[in-house]
Amino acid sequence: MITLGLTGSIGMGKSATAALFREFGIPVYDADAAVHQIYQKGGIAVTPIGKAFPHVISDGAVDRNELRKTVLDNSEALKKLEDIVHPLVAETQIQAREDAERSGAEIMVLDIPLLFETGGDKRVDYTVVVTAPFDIQRERVLSRPGMTEEAFKSILAKQTPDAEKRARADFVINSRIDIDYAREQVRALIEALLRQSKG
Repeated sequence: MITLGLTGSIGMGKSATAALFREFGIPVYDADAAVHQIYQKGGIAVTPIGKAFPHVISDGAVDRNELRKTVLDNSEALKKLEDIVHPLVAETQIQAREDAERSGAEIMVLDIPLLFETGGDKRVDYTVVVTAPFDIQRERVLSRPGMTEEAFKSILAKQTPDAEKRARADFVINSRIDIDYAREQVRALIEALLRQSKG
C-alpha cells in the first residue's frame, strides 16, 4: 500500500483536496478529526490535558477555543500540549493504516496539517502539498468567521512556509482556480501511482 502524506498551509485547500481523494475511493485519515475525537467527552486526551491545563476542560471535554487561547503565544504550553497529544494521535493513525491495509486499499492518504513540522513526512512514501497564491490564501482565511489578520499571521508564523513545503514535496496540487482544476490533478496523481505500483 502506498501512503501519501497530504499537507498545506492554512487556506490552501487541503481539506477540499482530501475530499477529492475520498471521491476517488482512497481512504483518508484526517489528523484534525482524530484530535477532535480524542478531545471529546470520554476521549483519551481529556484526562492528561486536564492534568496539564485544568481550566480548558468543560463538561468532561476539552474546550478547543480555551485551549487555543492558552497555547497561542506560549511556546512552553504548546510544547507541553504537543507532548501529550502527538503520541495519542499517532496511535489513531497506526489503527487507520492497519484498517486501510486490511481493506485491500492500494493507496491511503494521511491528511496532516503539520506534516513537515512534526516529522510526519519521514513516515510516508510520498508527500503531497496543496498550494495557492498568497493573495488567494489570505482572502480564503480572512473570510472565515472570527478570523483576524493578527490571528492569520500568528498561524502562518508557526507553519513551515509554503515555498519550503513545495520544495520538499514529492507532488504539488495547485488549488488556485477551482475544484475541478484540483480534481484533475488528483486524478492524474492517483493514476500515476497505481501504474507505478503495478509496475
